[in-house]
Amino acid sequence: MEITTLGNRRLNRALLERQLLTRRHAVSAQAALTHLVGMQAQAPHPPYVGLWTRLADFAPSELADLLTDRRAVRLGLMRGTVHLVTDADCLALRPVVQPIYDADLYRNQLHGLGDSNVDVTELVAVGRELMAKQALTAKALGLALAERFPDEDPKALAHALRSQASLVQVPPRALWGRSGQSACTTAEHWLGRPLAAETAPDEMLLRYLAAFGPATIADMQAWSGLNRLRAAVDRLRSSLVVYRDEAGRELYDVPDAPLPPEDAPAPVRFLPEFDNILLSHADRARIISEEDRKRMFTVNGIIRASFLVDGMVAGMWRLTRAGKPVSAGSPAAAGTSGPPLVLELQPFRPIDRAAGAELTAEGARLLAFVTTHDHEIRFV
Repeated sequence: MEITTLGNRRLNRALLERQLLTRRHAVSAQAALTHLVGMQAQAPHPPYVGLWTRLADFAPSELADLLTDRRAVRLGLMRGTVHLVTDADCLALRPVVQPIYDADLYRNQLHGLGDSNVDVTELVAVGRELMAKQALTAKALGLALAERFPDEDPKALAHALRSQASLVQVPPRALWGRSGQSACTTAEHWLGRPLAAETAPDEMLLRYLAAFGPATIADMQAWSGLNRLRAAVDRLRSSLVVYRDEAGRELYDVPDAPLPPEDAPAPVRFLPEFDNILLSHADRARIISEEDRKRMFTVNGIIRASFLVDGMVAGMWRLTRAGKPVSAGSPAAAGTSGPPLVLELQPFRPIDRAAGAELTAEGARLLAFVTTHDHEIRFV
């Protein structure tokens, strides 16, 4: 049977549709987090902007309530990075990605155990006992563990516990308009339920395809951080649709997933730092050129905030006050006194008048979401 070839523009429109970026959707933040299989959340507040750009009438309090009510949590998951996920996905996904953390336990050059002979099972038991009493920062956790294991590096002990236990960051960390230290406890203690027993990635991959597909096996591995996923795809293959990209690589997809035409409309959208849409494929040409990717991704792992024009990354944006960068969701951004909050737009190349007007209008909506104080927009 002939296999359909999908060009980058068709893949772009499929990605935008599945990422809730072709229009704002009237669904809850919890439903959006479930559909998106979480949102990368290394910094505490970018997911608020990520949900604002995807959902109709989203208010920051909706996500803040999910965090304080323990219906959503932030913890290390895919790619070994912090993600914001629902409570159910925390319990279901963390066992699936455990191989990432097992590989990192001794090999991490900065905080791995290296040649240590510490009893990891005992370490985890002690750590769980400590965090059942109170949430602890990484520094406090390391020092507390070092009292029990005095010959070990406290930072390595805390890192080892993070790799072998499901540690969630607790509020007030990541609440809109507030700041707070990154204090952790175990997911089981915080949520009052055990982790799932299933460790096979099959269901997780189907959900990935629904939110990011069609995709190659290399794409699945780039998103998840897991290796050797071909066996799982082979198990699923009879239930999948198979396409090819322009390079002839097999693209897998779930049946009946949205696959809009390549000329489908794509409105201007603002994406926050670390948005998953830029991090979830081995070949990112469907959403950003390699030249622009090098501008966006810094050497210290920061993924800058960007904006889309005609579905592709076309520039970066940031918020400043009195010339100093501030983060959306921080007290500095929401402040109601002092100089105006400025949205700086930096296009990578000249944009036409219509796109400029659309960026300005959408930028004004972003500023209204972030602050009630005086604000302005500048192209730089």
